Amino acid sequence: MSARARITVLVLTIAATAIVLRPARPAAAAAGAQDPTTTLDDQVELAVTVYNSNIALIRDVRNVRLARGTSDLHFMDIAATVNPTTVHFRSLSEPSRVSVLEQNYEYDLLEPDKLLRKYVGRDVTLVRTRQEGGSTREESVKARLLSFNAAPVWQIGNEIVTGMQADHIRFPELPETLYSRPTLIWTLENEGATNHRVEASYLANTMSWHADYVLTVARDDKAADVDGWVTLTNGSGTALKNAKLQFVAGDLNRVRQSVDRFDQAKNALAEAAVARSMAEETFSEYHLYTLDRKSTINNNETKQLTLLGGTAVPIEKRYIVNGQTFYYRNRQNPGAPLKDVVQVFYQLKNEQKSGLGMPMPAGVVRVYQHDSKGGVQFVGEDNIGHTPKDETLNLKIGNAFDVVAERKQIDFEKIATNVYEVEYEVTLRNHKSSTVSVEVNEPIGGTWKILSSSHTWTKTDAWAAQFLVPVAPDAASVLRYRVRVTY
Repeated sequence: MSARARITVLVLTIAATAIVLRPARPAAAAAGAQDPTTTLDDQVELAVTVYNSNIALIRDVRNVRLARGTSDLHFMDIAATVNPTTVHFRSLSEPSRVSVLEQNYEYDLLEPDKLLRKYVGRDVTLVRTRQEGGSTREESVKARLLSFNAAPVWQIGNEIVTGMQADHIRFPELPETLYSRPTLIWTLENEGATNHRVEASYLANTMSWHADYVLTVARDDKAADVDGWVTLTNGSGTALKNAKLQFVAGDLNRVRQSVDRFDQAKNALAEAAVARSMAEETFSEYHLYTLDRKSTINNNETKQLTLLGGTAVPIEKRYIVNGQTFYYRNRQNPGAPLKDVVQVFYQLKNEQKSGLGMPMPAGVVRVYQHDSKGGVQFVGEDNIGHTPKDETLNLKIGNAFDVVAERKQIDFEKIATNVYEVEYEVTLRNHKSSTVSVEVNEPIGGTWKILSSSHTWTKTDAWAAQFLVPVAPDAASVLRYRVRVTY
């Protein structure tokens, strides 16, 4: 076979399965030889404030060398999810001598397909490896990329070729409009020295945090240990190494559009105090939590950090029955009682004397309890909202298994126009080995007055009354009350 025929066979079976780049200039891509480029190697300080609304404020301080006059600074190794409209740059060394003339965010990242598309109308080298006689040799051919839509179209010599295969493609240089990683570019006017410490601050998306809590209840239901964690997820596209971490709890209003709120948060970075493993302070209408040490969060990593802890926090176990207006009669089974759900709650107070007292961000509380053999078992979980200090938490862990509630409407009498008397009977049975006290909450409409009751009651609302009913072990208690209602 002739040399020309061999080349024709080669190019008819070529497709881009690998790419070899022979750079004609530094890996900083679009940065010209005269333009300064800064990477993580120049970083001297990194601070990250994460909000519980999927954004973070990043403050990146680096030492750079700037030429006098006008030049472009290529600021690399930033978060890939940067919001360009929130970027703020300044020289910390001579802020009045360095001004920003123009700002660009370059995110057309270097990828094989993008690189090939940039070479439409230009020449590359197509290479195929062959095994002959136990050795490997390469066959290469120069080709011009005419088009790259659904697939490449090549010109080799005087022939137009499609459907190619190759082991790799060699490119003479890297196009100026492709970057190996996201890059901020500032056109700067420097009237000061050449060495500067500069600061870049910006908001980045896809970073979030939430609070998780563990409540470990003692066997006697009288006390519990509380552990709080900050769970941080970094999806920003870059690792944040050796960073000062802060977390803001609260409901931000239009944070993505608000530059003023961004500036407030940036100033808070410098003012936060550190007093313990996670210090807390009031910040505007929010709460700011500061880790007392630096930490690294890799890209696509979930990290947990200690938020708070309390030992032997007093708790109260509550059994609650909530009545409903449809209890006036049992349509499905006339004469039969209606079953009520007995809900179980743990109640505790977020106060300093209990070992807590720090504002608790919204999150999930998972409840565990010691069993008779000293092991710990999961008994339920509940969500809590943002909880200031000295507020009470009520955590629902489920419904009671051994406490049963039934109710019947045992009387209904019309006394006068729009005046009625109604009597109810609520039976509570306790199959536990200890006494329980059940809170029975009854909705009552209209203008009402309780005429008689077998148990102590309290008017808890304009249309509600609460009865406290103790039930001995393996016994039953019957709550009976009569109410007069005027509509």
